[in-house]
Amino acid sequence: MAGFKDILGHEQMIAHLQSAIATDKVSHAYILNGPDNSGKMMLAEAFATTLQCERNTENPSEGGVRTAHPEPCMECRSCKQAAGKNQPDIIYVRHEKPNTISVDDIRTQVNHDIVIKPYSSRYKIYIIDEAEKMNVQAQNALLKTIEEPPAYAVILLLTTNAEAFLPTILSRCVLLNLKAVPDEKIRGYLMEHYQIPDYQADICVAFAQGTVGKAIRLACSERFGELKASALQLIRRLDDIDFYEMGEAVRQISDYKLEINDYFELMTVWYRDVLMYKATKDVNSLIFKDEVYEIKREAERSSYGGLETIIKALHKAQIRLNANVNFDLVIELLLLTIKEN
Repeated sequence: MAGFKDILGHEQMIAHLQSAIATDKVSHAYILNGPDNSGKMMLAEAFATTLQCERNTENPSEGGVRTAHPEPCMECRSCKQAAGKNQPDIIYVRHEKPNTISVDDIRTQVNHDIVIKPYSSRYKIYIIDEAEKMNVQAQNALLKTIEEPPAYAVILLLTTNAEAFLPTILSRCVLLNLKAVPDEKIRGYLMEHYQIPDYQADICVAFAQGTVGKAIRLACSERFGELKASALQLIRRLDDIDFYEMGEAVRQISDYKLEINDYFELMTVWYRDVLMYKATKDVNSLIFKDEVYEIKREAERSSYGGLETIIKALHKAQIRLNANVNFDLVIELLLLTIKEN
């Protein structure tokens, strides 16, 4: 559990939420919209913890503190409970079905519960993660509560796709869109807090695309390093693999079937590096700086058209796998396309 000061980026959103607390103009419903691992849960928890913090009280004479940029003290009973995820007035709405938040989930955990006053805090806060998974019935059930909420209620909808909500839900919530965090800010953060070298930070940043949580996950992942080694080893060997050996290459990639999108992205970034070097001869613009010798060699023997064909083939392969086309066939076609170009 972190306060606002511990969140990297999202300055405008943090300022909005802190201002709402400081001026006592907290809305009853917010939508935090952004990609996976973009910081939605950190923002929601910082907001909820700050709202419930016993030092952020309305009455400074009783020991409370009212500032323009409120933060949770992390020392009072409420903050300690929030850190342990057992603050009774911060409720995490769960759902048993992996792809659906049902009307029963909303009725049981929100509608029937919200009529009970807070146990120990000023607010009763509901955090609904993956809120885009609410079906229409669930959204309509929630709408009734959002339209006439108790004064103490705050509902936080965390989503990767705000467009999935009914227009009536959108019109009654404050919509906050998370923006990508600048690469240099993430890069510096990774090098300072995770003590990784600059070239590794560059790779994590390139894959994260402005998403701090994903960058941190990659920086801490031994599996990602293994993924990178396998992808680059395959790229180096591809020229020497005969057509009858393609089955073995497909089996090598199938070991990473669950992470195939990351695998493809690694290959795509490598070929983009080759294309970039071929066009500019600038090694400073490369992501895989530690592969500069291999990149130079590949750039010399590849054509612009061939490299563009490979990058497009990788994108098409991702689309086909997401559409549940046969895995082995997609991979074999991809490898043949790369080998021919």
